[in-house]
Amino acid sequence: MHSSSPAPARALPALGHDGTDWALRYMPLLASTVRRHTAALAGKRIAMCLHIEPKTAALVALLTEAGAEVTLTGSPGTTQDDTADALRAAGVTVHGRRRDDLADHRRNIRQVLACEPHLLLDNGGDLTVAAAADGGRGGLPHLIGGTEETTTGGLRIRALGTPPPFPVVVINDSRLKLLVENEYGVGQSIVQGFMNATNLMLPGVRATVVGAGPCGIGVADTLARLGARVGVAEPDPYRALEAVMRGHEVGELVDLLPRTRLLFLATGRPGVIGAEELDALADGAVVAGVGHMPWEMDGEALAARTVAVTRFGAVQDERAVHRLRDGREITVLAGSRMINLTAAKGNPIQAMDLGLTLQARSLAAVATLPLEAGAQPLPPEVDREIAADFLTHLTA
Repeated sequence: MHSSSPAPARALPALGHDGTDWALRYMPLLASTVRRHTAALAGKRIAMCLHIEPKTAALVALLTEAGAEVTLTGSPGTTQDDTADALRAAGVTVHGRRRDDLADHRRNIRQVLACEPHLLLDNGGDLTVAAAADGGRGGLPHLIGGTEETTTGGLRIRALGTPPPFPVVVINDSRLKLLVENEYGVGQSIVQGFMNATNLMLPGVRATVVGAGPCGIGVADTLARLGARVGVAEPDPYRALEAVMRGHEVGELVDLLPRTRLLFLATGRPGVIGAEELDALADGAVVAGVGHMPWEMDGEALAARTVAVTRFGAVQDERAVHRLRDGREITVLAGSRMINLTAAKGNPIQAMDLGLTLQARSLAAVATLPLEAGAQPLPPEVDREIAADFLTHLTA
């Protein structure tokens, strides 16, 4: 009987951390890729901002084995402290804890950049934007370039008035990542996180997904497969057409919201749910975040309408029931941070095997290829190379 994820030929590094050592068993593509590109990675100082959980720790363990020196922090509210502690025990410099707020996170970013990195591995654009503000290579003289994981980060970097004076490979530009990690991986893990957080039933419930990019459409499809009645709000006609052809109802957001019981925010853009949308949202609706930053719901508009909040659960995974001035109640899960990380274990291991392989391979490309400054996709020939490798591993 063949395994869908055969183990690499060489022994895997071990942190003695249950979650990480388990994840490493199902990440053969990442292990083989890092080892294949050891020459490009050895001796490099890598500044990393990535959700600190077992799959991230697997990447760090492999990069360290390859001779890189990694300094990292996570994103606010998603760090798994036991994973961070295991990395610290292994000699890795880790800044931050799960309880960190945005001010703590900004300080962590500055501390990570103080390692004077050769390479950045970013998630949400925080490292890249900070490095660009410091003058790029001028403020960080050893910096060669970096990578960015997310749609949100890619948008932030491309919106800078002056592009970064170093290359940044945007992993989310990869067709391969959009399909495997975003559509299938995020779709599964977001719904899993929602179910973990609420213990609520999905069949027959009206759910609305805001944004029909790969993450949003993956969430919509997963909800529908489990019996939810799914509406999608998406202004782009091509994405809206795809949602219709997958069987979802497509409509204007303010028309869908009065019938919405479960609301999933997947645009990656701030302020999508503002005053008008909050006023239209159904009594009893539950809101979950999909995008990288918890800014898709206007917090000030919600606070202005709230007369009382009842909180269930711990701070980082709370279910906050907002009673509004007109008597309606809206429940916000984990402050609309990514529910797959606050209430679940993140994307499935095999999906992250692919996503982090793209990261490792892109770091090697930045370190060795004459890439132009600014945000850009992974070279297409590299994307195809990894697609072929992933297909071989998945179907073995």
